[in-house]
Amino acid sequence: MKWNVKDIELFIREKEYVDTALIPVLPVEFESNMKRAAEQGEFIQLLSMHLERQFKGRLVLFPAFTYLREPEAEWDLLSSWRTRAKEGGFAHVFFLTADKRWSSLGEEKLGSFFYVPSIPLEHMEEKYKHAAMEDQLKTLIPKMIKNWG
Repeated sequence: MKWNVKDIELFIREKEYVDTALIPVLPVEFESNMKRAAEQGEFIQLLSMHLERQFKGRLVLFPAFTYLREPEAEWDLLSSWRTRAKEGGFAHVFFLTADKRWSSLGEEKLGSFFYVPSIPLEHMEEKYKHAAMEDQLKTLIPKMIKNWG
């Protein structure tokens, strides 16, 4: 389910079956790393949409958590998103990022934090983008299922 009125209305009606929140975690840069941050964002947004499609009826794809500073500086705010999602009835809260700086921090403190290195998509044809996403799902889905277990 996506973050739109129609899907959220469905979520409210079917809340007992939807136990997972998926939150993309994206850097925003205004200087030299702007292109890299945009590449990571594009990749994670597309991968998140593929995950949402795969688990529609079990998962709500939330708007991205975007940040400007180092991950350590954003930790408390991201942690509060997790807390609020849990309070809202989500048994599982998954974070998805292509920013390697989160990988050790997220795994240690949140558990359900998935780092997936981004693939440059800017010159890829649409069919190849989706094929690349399907390849990424093959490694990510088992990790998610393990967390559900």
